[in-house]
Amino acid sequence: MQDFFIWFIIFWCVVLIGLFGIGGFFMFRKFLKVFPKADGKSTLDWEEHYVNESLHLWNEEARELLNELVSPVPELFRDVAKQKIGAKIGQLALEDRAKAVSFDHIIRGYILATPKRDHKFLRRKLDSMEIDITPYEHLF
Repeated sequence: MQDFFIWFIIFWCVVLIGLFGIGGFFMFRKFLKVFPKADGKSTLDWEEHYVNESLHLWNEEARELLNELVSPVPELFRDVAKQKIGAKIGQLALEDRAKAVSFDHIIRGYILATPKRDHKFLRRKLDSMEIDITPYEHLF
């Protein structure tokens, strides 16, 4: 019985070290986003800037489309994904000096803000919404 207990303790030590390592990895990634770049602003600062500067360009239809596009993201991470994608869409709209966020801005921002490893899910979502992605193939 003592051997079983020792192996149980060793197993839990390995599991906890593994979980701490995984959690530390994600916390470190978040820390790097908060760390200021050469221009003095962090990635998160720029995201917040673009969201705030482009807030007046968003209409209800554009917000609904963004909500539909981020619906496959797990609810726990959905707000973060919406912030990142919305910031990229806002950046594109501001660079184009647009009067409002257009469908084109939303699709381009969605593709550019999504990590490469998730592009197959992105394509699947766009296909399910019957959105033609041929004009945007160069962005993948």
